[in-house]
Amino acid sequence: MLSWPDAYMPPALAGIKQPTLQLFDSYKGKKVDILGEQSSIYICGITPYDSTHMGHAATYLTFDLVNRYLRASGKNVSFVENITDIDDPLLERATRDNQDWRELAESQLELFREDMTSLGVLPPNAYRGVIESMDEIISTVEEMIATGRSYILDGDIYLDLNQVDGAIENLPLALDQALKIFEERGGDPARVGKRHALDPLLWKARKGDDPFWEAPFGQGRPGWHIECTAIALKNLPNASSTSITLQAGGSDLMFPHHYMTALQAKALTGVEFASCYSHAGMIGLDGEKMSKSKGNLVFVSKLRQEGVSPALIKIALFADRYSTDRMWSRELLDDANKLLARLLSALSRQEVAPTFEVVQEIVNAISDDLNTPKVFELLNSWCLKTEEGEVGGSPGEISRALDTYLGITL
Repeated sequence: MLSWPDAYMPPALAGIKQPTLQLFDSYKGKKVDILGEQSSIYICGITPYDSTHMGHAATYLTFDLVNRYLRASGKNVSFVENITDIDDPLLERATRDNQDWRELAESQLELFREDMTSLGVLPPNAYRGVIESMDEIISTVEEMIATGRSYILDGDIYLDLNQVDGAIENLPLALDQALKIFEERGGDPARVGKRHALDPLLWKARKGDDPFWEAPFGQGRPGWHIECTAIALKNLPNASSTSITLQAGGSDLMFPHHYMTALQAKALTGVEFASCYSHAGMIGLDGEKMSKSKGNLVFVSKLRQEGVSPALIKIALFADRYSTDRMWSRELLDDANKLLARLLSALSRQEVAPTFEVVQEIVNAISDDLNTPKVFELLNSWCLKTEEGEVGGSPGEISRALDTYLGITL
């Protein structure tokens, strides 16, 4: 699958120390070190039935910070992102709009590529659609069947969670909550005949006029979670003690999607799927979560059409901690514009306050669970010192650091 053009990332400033990156692990409930010279990152991509909204942007910009920091630290990064280019919501939207689902998916993917390019997000090493990965997914389902941990129900194939150690006992939330969220996010806990209400679907047997693929176990298409399990395991190098280093995405994927993806991988490999599971908070509007179902979306493409610069969008989204649920507002853009104007004014001077120490503090802040609000505090403080006449720095060191670590080009 075509991704988007690479973005130039300046090398780290000589002499800067790069502390070990720490990220908050959503399941462990604490920060963990991202260790090793090789990092493998899997990020869940979009289902392309609508264009990129601010919730999407917040997620992909967050983990672009991770990618950038690891690369600036001299690490080898393998980064894979998927596209769920066959799924019920996509088919339903195409039917509603009397449009071919393939054409709808491609049109929205093209918008997504444009948005990622404009925002300066580094492209993945592999950008994998479900359709082009179908052979890998079918092979993974075959491997799961061979473990004896699956079962068939009216042609559909499920993973039997009771045969996966700790699957039910270690749920990240209470069982009643898990059942409710599982149903809200595509699961079928009430289906008669399932061995456990939370058993995830591995393969959906052909039904009606839905698209289908040939497989040794019958015509159909894959369940949501096994798609990501297969793409990650087949396209990323193993971490030292887990299958991959980091599984990442929006917090709405924490359960059931990431939990089930990891369970399936562990059932196949016998080891923990990821060393860290990190999630970006939800972006809301007018007091509600921003979502397609609510119709309260703010699109990156619309903001760009209005003349809002990518730098402003980034500063606005980075104004709070990445993991917090927060509201989008025009006030965020106004505040971002004030900081940007102040930065541009300071950077235009020939004499500026010392910069090397500021860059080091910026790096320290990002290494500490992507503390972007601290970065902006440091920048405002540096601007104030420059405005008050302090000298001894190089404006180029600040502008390059912003480009390297935040992807903000001034």
